[in-house]
Amino acid sequence: MVKKGFQITIICLMLLISSGCKHETKELDVYVFSVQLVDDTDKIQEYLEYHEAVWPEVEEGFRKAGYHSIEMYRYNNYLTMVVKVPHGSDLMKIGAAKELNTERVKTWNSLMSTYQKGLPGTPKGTTWVPMHKFYEFEKSK
Repeated sequence: MVKKGFQITIICLMLLISSGCKHETKELDVYVFSVQLVDDTDKIQEYLEYHEAVWPEVEEGFRKAGYHSIEMYRYNNYLTMVVKVPHGSDLMKIGAAKELNTERVKTWNSLMSTYQKGLPGTPKGTTWVPMHKFYEFEKSK
């Protein structure tokens, strides 16, 4: 009887531990933006090199401001950025957070803007523009 009680205790403990270690993902809001880089292969290469080693103060600002993740994709001189934030977050407030308004982050943003230009048809001085989803396939639907 003691052996059976011990086995049940071990099984219960294992269940408790396994359910306590489950990783529950938070629901995220996803935003997609696009920009065009200047028509200069040397400048594009510089831009890519900067992003191989983003300044630590910039990434720390992203973390503290509340971004979950930021991904960037490239085709020639076109970039797409995918931004994920906790569900229900105000993206404008996150972008205006004091952590992103340090001198170092402002310097980074100013420097990066020298490599960017707007997409065709955007007003002069416009860089990143929001992309609007118009189609989605999902296996479970």
